[in-house]
Amino acid sequence: MTTPGLTTWTDPRDETEVVVQLADGRLAGRRFASRAEAEAWAGPGEEVLELNLVCACDR
Repeated sequence: MTTPGLTTWTDPRDETEVVVQLADGRLAGRRFASRAEAEAWAGPGEEVLELNLVCACDR
């Protein structure tokens, strides 16, 4: 039985965010909708990362 208005539970360990680590080690100050978008935006010497949102509390 499904209750209207309730969403399906998602394991927070599966929630990730795509970011770009700049050549100087900092994270780019923007969000990306997909890994492909981040890879298209990243420049030489920069790395695309997927961070687990549960573990991102120190950012």
